[in-house]
Amino acid sequence: MPQIRSVVLVALGSNRPSAWGDPRETLQRAVSQVGSKIGVIRALSGLYRTPAFPAGSGPDFVNAALAAETALSPGEVLSALHAIEADAGRERNVRWSARGLDLDLIAAGDLVLPDPETHEEWRDLTLEDQMKRVPETLILPHPRMQERAFVLVPLCDVAPDWVHPVSGRSVSEMCAGLPQGALDEVQKLHSALVKPQKGA
Repeated sequence: MPQIRSVVLVALGSNRPSAWGDPRETLQRAVSQVGSKIGVIRALSGLYRTPAFPAGSGPDFVNAALAAETALSPGEVLSALHAIEADAGRERNVRWSARGLDLDLIAAGDLVLPDPETHEEWRDLTLEDQMKRVPETLILPHPRMQERAFVLVPLCDVAPDWVHPVSGRSVSEMCAGLPQGALDEVQKLHSALVKPQKGA
């Protein structure tokens, strides 16, 4: 019986050196790890420089995004992403601190997890509550993806037509709806990541 495969969207970021090198080297190694541990990378964004979030919380980030085809469940994907972060030397101590590697599972197909009501609760949290509370379960799509240029701009490179299963808006529509000032903060870099070879 063939495996059921789905496409997951992952946001990548780094704003300090990791065990794997500088932010660009770290993201390249992370892409290779995703390819070997999670599934086939179908699309890979350019590299972008963006201010740390919240403002003043650390050096600028290097951000990217990817789409990968996988037979893993969303929970298994999340566990694999956390393992990759740990391999790079990440310690999950202070929320939103400077970090060598940040891998966020943004979406898994059109799934809404754990349920629409919980998703709405987390989507509507104030910034103050976001900084205090950590969900005890996986919430998909990422409840604040629609607010974040550093997520949406790279995602436009890999999945512009993906439609949010709750809002009904595509990635490109959500990106176009952001304030111009937020979009201007996301600067494309000349360097680029390389998609791993099949089987690598």
